[in-house]
Amino acid sequence: MDAEGLEDFREFVANRSSALLRTAVLLSGGDRHAAEDLLQNALIKAAGRWRRIEEPEAYVRQVLYRQQVSRWRLKWPRREVSVAAPPDPGAGVSDSSAAAELRLVMRDALVRLTARQRTVLVLRYYEDLPEGEVARILGCSVGTVRSTTHRALARLRVLAPELAALGRETEPPPSRDFAPVETVEVRP
Repeated sequence: MDAEGLEDFREFVANRSSALLRTAVLLSGGDRHAAEDLLQNALIKAAGRWRRIEEPEAYVRQVLYRQQVSRWRLKWPRREVSVAAPPDPGAGVSDSSAAAELRLVMRDALVRLTARQRTVLVLRYYEDLPEGEVARILGCSVGTVRSTTHRALARLRVLAPELAALGRETEPPPSRDFAPVETVEVRP
């Protein structure tokens, strides 16, 4: 890598590594050390191809997803379950206790899912990717993504019913001030 490419890569890492680490933490089930390893490996792969990458963040995210998929496809899954502290949301950001509690409960609930279920939920709802894109990233069918999403959400409801209560507390109440809808027929 030449000096200009090296400087671009360093700038990318400085600007985007915290957001990428948050995604890696979610993918790894809250294990910050595993997330750091996941991100470091993705950045190493990106550094080797830096001059040929058109969209660096998309490339690194793709590597993160694929590495995580490779981890849960291993024949001998890791038996150790560790729970790390949630990622630092950033300096100077104030947070209400309800939102912090919701994040903690969500993190604990995600840890209880299988790696595949967790990965699908992170891609669909945290990364806001469509089902087709998630299927392409994970190398499966759209039907598999849908069924995995459905099962993961059902399992979350069973494992963490407190999420439903927390969600209702943070949502604004529905507005009752609306006018009745009238139908109007338009003739040419």
